[in-house]
Amino acid sequence: MLPGLRLRSTREHLGLTYRDVERSSYEIADKRGRTEFILHISRLADIENRNVVPGLHKLYALAVVYHLNPSDIFRWYGIPIDEFFADGSMFPAPQTHLGAPPASLRIPLRFDPAFDPKRTAYLSRMVEQWGKFEGTLLTDDSRHRYGYIGLSDRRMLPILRPGSIVMVDVSVRRIEDIDWSTEYDRPLFFVELREGYRCGWFHKDGSRLVMQPHPLSRCLPEWWQVPEEAEIVGRVIGVVTRLNEPWHTLPEIFPTGPADSNRKGS
Repeated sequence: MLPGLRLRSTREHLGLTYRDVERSSYEIADKRGRTEFILHISRLADIENRNVVPGLHKLYALAVVYHLNPSDIFRWYGIPIDEFFADGSMFPAPQTHLGAPPASLRIPLRFDPAFDPKRTAYLSRMVEQWGKFEGTLLTDDSRHRYGYIGLSDRRMLPILRPGSIVMVDVSVRRIEDIDWSTEYDRPLFFVELREGYRCGWFHKDGSRLVMQPHPLSRCLPEWWQVPEEAEIVGRVIGVVTRLNEPWHTLPEIFPTGPADSNRKGS
């Protein structure tokens, strides 16, 4: 069914007339202070009968008046709103940054009886049923954010590969000296700077926040004054990465990009 017909069917099912929808949209526009929310009768007729695509504000007004999830209307118009996270991973960016979390995560619901969690296994063959786990459950308390390691950010190679996605717990913002036995146990932090972000190993030196790149990265340490020049976003608690990508190859000399800090160590 065409999206315009779906919207008309929804309106008629609710017992609403064009005039009712128009009147409600005026109230939304008054509440939000933007005339773009107004749905005139002529525009409603075009949307329903001529398949005119509504703008963002009018789509929101329709979702409110018809008690629909805006994501459902997006899907009616062929926009896979739930797939933005996966589609976004196809277009890696040069700089490290924070990103929106996925709408849902695919998780195994039932394993093959022969699955042994103690042994390394080909997981795709051991899962009998997959399901979706709503990403909002991970961020319901606003503790978790997602960061992206830019393709030009090689400071933590090989621990953090360019193009990796990290989960950040924003409730942990204090950097303390704690016991760790290997470099894989050493805490990683996500930090916001004036010109961008950094993700890696950090320690406090008085009023300075110092980043120590991985020794194999061939990058120099950097430091910033806190809180004037740097703010700790949170601690990294998970990493998703791709292997054997061309941008993972370590160059002979790390290229200093335009976003690099001028506060390099010697």
